[in-house]
Order: sequence, then C-alpha cells, then structure tokens
Amino acid sequence: MAQQERAIRTRRAILEAAGAVFDEHGYTSTTIAMVLERAEVTKGALYFHFPSKESLAQAVLNEQVPFGAVPPQPCKLQEIIDMTFVVGQRLLSNSLLRGSVRLAVDQETPSGVDHGEPFRQWAHRLTSLLEQARAQGELLPTANPRETVELLVGAFTGIQLMSRALTNRVDLGHRLSVLWAHILPSIAVPGLLIALDSRADRGARVLESLEVAVS
Repeated sequence: MAQQERAIRTRRAILEAAGAVFDEHGYTSTTIAMVLERAEVTKGALYFHFPSKESLAQAVLNEQVPFGAVPPQPCKLQEIIDMTFVVGQRLLSNSLLRGSVRLAVDQETPSGVDHGEPFRQWAHRLTSLLEQARAQGELLPTANPRETVELLVGAFTGIQLMSRALTNRVDLGHRLSVLWAHILPSIAVPGLLIALDSRADRGARVLESLEVAVS
C-alpha cells in the first residue's frame, strides 16, 4: 500500500512539473531533462509512468477537465457558469492546468498527441448540463445545446489566450463576465437572468466556498 501511494505521489509530481514546463516553454522546447529537474525524480521513475514525451503530454492534456469541477447547482446554467469561472480562476496559479491549456492550443504539438481530447471532454460535459438545463425549463426554445457549447468552448479558448497575452490572465474574470453578458440573453429564459451570477469574482467565491467545505 505504501509503495502504491508513493507511485501515485510520484506520478502527480511528474505531471505537475511537466505542466509547468510545458506552460513555460511549449511542447517543442520542453525536454524530459527539464521535467526531471523540476519534478526532482529519476529518469527511471518518469519512464515507469510515461514511456515518452508524447505520452506525458497526453497525460497533462487529460488532466484539464477535472479542474472544472464545481458543486452541483439546482440551476444547471449557474453550474456551467461556475465551471468557466473556476477554470479561469485556477488558470491564475495552477501550473498543471496552464500547461494542459497551452498544449491544447499549441500548433507544434505533434500528431501523436491528441490535443483535441480536452475540447471533446468539455463539449460532452457541458452539453449534458445544458440538456439538463433545457429539461428544467431554463433555456429558450431556440437555444441549441450543442451549438451553444461549441460557441462557449471556442470563445473561452480565445478569451483566455487574449487575456494571457495582454495581462497574464489577470483580467480573465472580467472578460468571462462580459462573455456571459452576451451569451445568456440569447439562451436563458428572461425570468432566470436576474438570478444568474456571472460577476467577475465568481470563480474566487466558488473556490473559497469549496475550501470552507473541505475544512
């Protein structure tokens, strides 16, 4: 059992180190030696978990969607809003998430790494929530869940890239608030709009409530 726990901790340390290095240098410029130095593990330990640089990058990519986990909400539109703000807030400091996001949009990521997988995972999760929102009467009859999700995921991707380039994502919460101000009136029933919270500090408040619940 102790050996298994050590293996889990080692794997996590490697992933977090790789995320940081991929975020700082991109796929092409990242070397296994850089990851080893950052993770402070042996080459044998790294290759035990990840047989190649490509497999390591894929594992980092696959870690992205769980960072959007938020407490379930009775209103599924609010739950979706919370997911976007929590990811935005975590992008400010979480190196593994930042590395995963960079790999997903890095055009130099090789074909052997499926950098489309996080987009498909986000689309699946968000479409499911929007279908629930529609079943609960939260959506306008004209709102198409699949098309809305594709717009949302694409817009979030572009907004966080722009925010990173201009302010190192410091203004990402504000930009997400503006995004939702444009999207919500076109998909949510009018009576629900006033109750939805898409203020810029929503991510920080949701994460704070999670920390309080854990403690």
